[in-house]
Amino acid sequence: ENREDMLSSKSNRLTEALEEANKLFSGVFCAREAALDAQFLVLASNLGKEKANELHSEMTAFDSLAFAEDLLTFMGINRIEVEENDSDSEGISGGYLPGDAWHKLGEETEKYFRRAPSFHYMLGSFKSDPPVPRQRIERQRKATGGEGKRAMPAQLKKMEESHQEATEKEVERILGLLQTHFKNDPDTPISFFDLVIDPNSFARTVENIFHVSFIIRDGFARLKLDDDKLPIIEPSKDNEGMDDHSAGARNQVVISLNHQEWK
Repeated sequence: ENREDMLSSKSNRLTEALEEANKLFSGVFCAREAALDAQFLVLASNLGKEKANELHSEMTAFDSLAFAEDLLTFMGINRIEVEENDSDSEGISGGYLPGDAWHKLGEETEKYFRRAPSFHYMLGSFKSDPPVPRQRIERQRKATGGEGKRAMPAQLKKMEESHQEATEKEVERILGLLQTHFKNDPDTPISFFDLVIDPNSFARTVENIFHVSFIIRDGFARLKLDDDKLPIIEPSKDNEGMDDHSAGARNQVVISLNHQEWK
């Protein structure tokens, strides 16, 4: 109802209404009263925006074109010697700047800059310090005795023995599984790939083939092809493996198995 009066620059009605609303808000307890306060805040904000737009600061706006024109005039541009054909297009005024135009501008702007801006290195100073001399470490002379030479071969021999023991234990474990399977079902040979392939690990599959090769090499088991030309493995019978091993009746077989074939 008092919109025009509140928008007047000489009236303080809007400020008084805001002060009264702040006092009333301290006693708000219900949601409806809070909604009315929010509605009043929206109306007061709109009135304040309209009142601010009607204010006149009477400040002159910066005109870049006028500034450029004054700057060229200060630098001493000469527009008299301009020929008509030199103008690129209509509305663009040409001219010639004297040789010392930029020097003159620099002398004038130098007054407003007392000092040059400081320079900061992004990755530290370029000043290099002399390198720190390295301390010369004297090499220990080699012992003339044979104690130092015996240490490393003994350690390597121990490592080889531990690795060999682990291989032998795994070979014995696989041979035990193979013999247990044939003891339960002696008439059904097991597929070689069913025995060695680990569906969850390609590396484990290669290790299994490696360990099974020892069993076949020592004559404890043998490989042959079934009706589908697929390899099957079965343990050797009593004294059969030792006879074959002593007679040398063995053949070498190379199996190619890449990661895609394993999948």
